[in-house]
Amino acid sequence: MAMNSGAPRQAFALSMLFNDARYRGRTIQVIAFCILVLAAAWLVDNTVRNLAALGKDFSFGFLWNTAGYDIAPHAIDYSSTSTHARAAFVGLINTLIVAAMACVTATLIGVVAGVLRLSNNWIVARLMTVYVEGFRNIPALLWIIIVGAVMSEAMPTPNAFRGEHPTASMVLWDSVAITNRGVYLPVPDFTRSLGQAPGLLGSFDLNYAAILVVLALSFLARRVLIKQAQRVQARTGRRPATWWKSLGVTIVPIVTLLCVIGFHLDYPVLTGLNFTGGLQLRNSFIALWIGLSVYTGAFIAENVRSGILAISRGQSEAAHALGLSPGRTMRLVILPQALRIIIPPLISQYLNITKNTSLGLAVGYMDLRSTLGGITINQTGRELEGMLLMMLIYVSISLTISTVMNIYNGRVRLKER
Repeated sequence: MAMNSGAPRQAFALSMLFNDARYRGRTIQVIAFCILVLAAAWLVDNTVRNLAALGKDFSFGFLWNTAGYDIAPHAIDYSSTSTHARAAFVGLINTLIVAAMACVTATLIGVVAGVLRLSNNWIVARLMTVYVEGFRNIPALLWIIIVGAVMSEAMPTPNAFRGEHPTASMVLWDSVAITNRGVYLPVPDFTRSLGQAPGLLGSFDLNYAAILVVLALSFLARRVLIKQAQRVQARTGRRPATWWKSLGVTIVPIVTLLCVIGFHLDYPVLTGLNFTGGLQLRNSFIALWIGLSVYTGAFIAENVRSGILAISRGQSEAAHALGLSPGRTMRLVILPQALRIIIPPLISQYLNITKNTSLGLAVGYMDLRSTLGGITINQTGRELEGMLLMMLIYVSISLTISTVMNIYNGRVRLKER
């Protein structure tokens, strides 16, 4: 005989959407989403009505008008006759360049300062404490302005390098000139050219493309050699020597290519009232780069210090018992384990650097904020469209950085079994 083991199910009623715990959470979420959509619709409708009252429409057609202003520096082809869209793209590239360089230098500064702050040397530890507490408690904008003022006021003029008895001289074997107009560095040059190729961003030198291809192929060849050696080791228990093969596939191809295309360095030379040749790093770029690096490096130093302190002291004691020096213990034992603690807050610091590049407006650095969010908006009167584009671009950059760093964090974290 069949028996009904469960109680009869209660018929659904609208009151259950709030009284029944099974439906209450989803009901609240749906209501909140509807309110958010209605608020966004009201905001858009109100914005459109206000623009219409001012005789404006909502359009991004201004991006294809002539910009009419110069941008320095610019990594791709650009002139005052280019469009506002290209001007914004040039500003975006400038933003990404200074952000990437600041992330690298801030990380190096932060790691060194964080490790030295735990030093047994009292003077070194206290100096790092002064750096961390001093730099992170003063706004980044002030450090950017201070560096810019030092570069503009304290550095010698190009004329100081002239004459029989110059009051200033170039450094690093007369290859680098530090002036109040910027820093002039040697730049790679070639006596033979493989030609120019057109692209979406303008023409690019095939010499650099060939160098990148050769380096990529050499890297892949080296990985193949290493994996082959690992297979031999797994099969026979003996690992064959591959260092000379790796050195050959890494060094020989690139050296051969550089000799063929006539690689050399183009040094800056004082001509007339200024230096010519080489690469000029403008004071605005240097101020923004150094200011963001030293400011954010202080925060990264604290992240590194907290990550190291989170590792059990027994790890250091075991490494010392095996005969490892303090430096090798830190590099091979402590830091690899501390990465899983350091990387999550490090992501936030990289995002802060990227967003703080907009402070370059204070020293005249032509980034995305100065081009699209500054001159373009002032010329076209498209404040809403320009700000929306900037917000979208910054959000996209931040999400990209977060995704890449989270992938790296997933690769270095400890694997639980």
